[in-house]
Amino acid sequence: MTSALPGRRGPGFLATLLPAALAILALLPEAAHAHHLMHLLHLKPNPFTGLLSGLAHPVLGPDHLLFLLALSLVGLRHRSSWMLALLATGLGGSFLGLLLPGLPAAEALVSFSLVLVALILLAGWDRRLLLPAIALHGYVLSGMVLGWTAAPIATYLIGLLISQGALLLVALGVLRHSAAACSATTRHTMAAVLLGLGAAWTWSALVG
Repeated sequence: MTSALPGRRGPGFLATLLPAALAILALLPEAAHAHHLMHLLHLKPNPFTGLLSGLAHPVLGPDHLLFLLALSLVGLRHRSSWMLALLATGLGGSFLGLLLPGLPAAEALVSFSLVLVALILLAGWDRRLLLPAIALHGYVLSGMVLGWTAAPIATYLIGLLISQGALLLVALGVLRHSAAACSATTRHTMAAVLLGLGAAWTWSALVG
């Protein structure tokens, strides 16, 4: 008969800790700008830096990163092919952002998408609502490349697709491996954290 060793933490503990860590990160003064790698490192757009920026953007933006990780919680009960549909929709949103930029209150809507994911997890709202939500994320992620030439834009979008796909696959793999530890209570706690963060960031984006 085995028992947990003192001082050790299971995957469920880590799953609960992650949103809190991201919340602390988001409160740092640099957090609002850190996800723009081109600005952070003062890089000029070319195919290579476009790819790097696309790979880094979802990881360095707390709102985008938390949204992707939250999608993996919803994806626990669905086939991996459903995630492919989400990624394709997000890419479509990026193309729309390049063609028709300037959506009012886009950043506030991105923050509100965290509230939407939380309500899907807590209240059983229709998961198909995530399709317009991830399209909106893709739309906003395309904003920083407006004015670039075609080659760096193309590599940026490729980087976005790779980065988002990898994050979803890794998060899904970890959660499915630790499904026993990630109890319903833990998932509801994470959803509540998402709800609070999303509401706070939405309000901040609207009044800021």
